[in-house]
Amino acid sequence: MKSNITIPVRFLESAQYQIINYLRMSIKINVILVMFLLCIGPIAMGQKQTKVFDSKDYALFGDKFKVTKIYSKNEMLKKYKKLKKGDTITVQFQSNIKQVCKKKGCWMKMELAGDNESFVKFKDYGFFVPLNADNSQAIVNGKAFVDVESVESLKHYAKDGGKSATEIAKITKPEVTFSFLAEGVYIKK
Repeated sequence: MKSNITIPVRFLESAQYQIINYLRMSIKINVILVMFLLCIGPIAMGQKQTKVFDSKDYALFGDKFKVTKIYSKNEMLKKYKKLKKGDTITVQFQSNIKQVCKKKGCWMKMELAGDNESFVKFKDYGFFVPLNADNSQAIVNGKAFVDVESVESLKHYAKDGGKSATEIAKITKPEVTFSFLAEGVYIKK
């Protein structure tokens, strides 16, 4: 006579076997998935990485500085719009130079998003940029703030920028400016 215990034991052995096979298969799938992610991950990450700053590609004017978090012209405009007169933030931003003082290179205007621009002066009048740096890419390091330029200053900057007497005469009221006092400037070679 057969024992009643053998049927459940066989059933348990069969279930145990199925569970072990399921676990082995799950482990294999997980290992394959991990291997796949390890292979594909660096490729995907490589596409998102930006080019690292290389000072050999730039000429330095003013104080040398370590390039850290650089804001774009769009991000910088957002920063400026949050400032009110009297606020100052220390930042680095990168953009194209729209215009340089044609007398000495003692100031420049850098592009911001839209038709906006940042008026950049140099700390302690301690350095100048090349007169032909218009349309060059630059990284500035220093303090951003909102300022109000007087009519007299605006006319002076217009004259230094090569504006005609007619254009200068049209300047009749002070102007709110997105200003920047740069301690150092990298200009792309």
